[in-house]
Amino acid sequence: MAQAGKNVIKGILLSATILGASPAWAQNNDVDARLDRLEALVTGLIERMDAKEQAGSASDVAAAEQARQAIDETRALAERTTAVESKITEQAAVTQKVAERSDDANGFNVGKTRVTYGGYVKLDVITERTSGGQVPSGSIARDFLIPGAIPVGGEASGFDTDFSARQTRFFLKTETDVGDDHKIGSHIELDFMVTSGGDERISNSFAPRVRQAYITFDNWLFGQTWSTFQDVSALPEAMDFIGPTPGTVFDRQPMIRYTNGGLQIALEQPETTITTPTGARIVAGDDSLPDMVVRYNHKGEFGHLTAAAIGRVLRVNEDDFGLINDSSFGYGVSLSGKLNVGERDDFKFMATAGEGLGRYIGLNIVNDAAVRADGSLAPIATYSGFAAYRHFWNDKWRSTLSGSYFKADNPVLLTTGLVTDESWNLFGNLVYSPVAPLDIGIEYMYAKRRIEDGASGNLQKVQMSAKYKF
Repeated sequence: MAQAGKNVIKGILLSATILGASPAWAQNNDVDARLDRLEALVTGLIERMDAKEQAGSASDVAAAEQARQAIDETRALAERTTAVESKITEQAAVTQKVAERSDDANGFNVGKTRVTYGGYVKLDVITERTSGGQVPSGSIARDFLIPGAIPVGGEASGFDTDFSARQTRFFLKTETDVGDDHKIGSHIELDFMVTSGGDERISNSFAPRVRQAYITFDNWLFGQTWSTFQDVSALPEAMDFIGPTPGTVFDRQPMIRYTNGGLQIALEQPETTITTPTGARIVAGDDSLPDMVVRYNHKGEFGHLTAAAIGRVLRVNEDDFGLINDSSFGYGVSLSGKLNVGERDDFKFMATAGEGLGRYIGLNIVNDAAVRADGSLAPIATYSGFAAYRHFWNDKWRSTLSGSYFKADNPVLLTTGLVTDESWNLFGNLVYSPVAPLDIGIEYMYAKRRIEDGASGNLQKVQMSAKYKF
């Protein structure tokens, strides 16, 4: 009987010891000491029972009582340890949330929704000269480079100077935890570019406009943002609103986009722009199928590379502008990226080619298609690209040097010789950041445009900017 009791007690104590041996205990000196005492107790009980095997049931009862007390002590310690572990886990979760939101210093919570905001305030001082004619006062072409608006064939202007804060922008983001591992968010962004408003005489007031407005739900995006065909992160730092405008894809529009890792697939707003036999532009508004974009982003320590392809159905209805009902296929591919050079420098680039891409390149330098004599559409081929190198002189000073180029293969017999044949620009800047949120810079830009009949014009611009990011 004593041997049986000994085995039972050994089993009970061994189970209690196993239940108590959690990872948290191994880090607690008090728990280690208690476990040592428990082990010594078990050993002593077994020795006593072996020595008094013939002593009878009274010894067994005493040994069992001691074992019960040891088990109760072990269980109480396990409960206290579990409570400590729960508090540690709770504190770790709070710490993790704080860390995740460290970049959202401007944010605040409204119920289950996290709200963040940001943007920048920017002052631009621009003085520019055009060789082919005067750019009218108040024209948006005096606020930033629009390649297709560079005057050609006229008299050279003097240097015209303008001050502007129109590039200032503001965005508001939300993210709501809706449970079941789902997240829903939104983004609304406003600025004051390309809008009507007050003149330079009195108020300089400009109406706000919607830049971006979209909803995100897990991998999906619904709303207006940068075209999936455009790699925004490849754009170089510039004082100008865009910078390498002739050579870049640049478009924001409503869309439905799905993202899975580096792969993105989107259906985006269609819009066909057409050059008539007189060289004029018409926007028919007859599109029936969305533009489709497929894109892949690859990121690594080297930087990132992006490849994108687009397919479009260009369409015009016979009821519009006296043209017959016709449609044609447009397409294009683009390769872009950012390559890290050394510890801080970087090299950015983009190369794009296709037919029927006019409105996507360089602020619609040329149109998507021309009209043949029979009224059918002839997509216009375009080739464009840019390269830019940014160098950090030290922690406070940096510079970017960039060049871009655009070429159109216009069917001149269908478009006249007044449409843009090619355009290019070069710019270099020097930026000083006395503190991280503040940039003060100066930039020189030279841009040129040539039309199909051989006439050309250039633009020279010096721009000084001060920008505070928040």
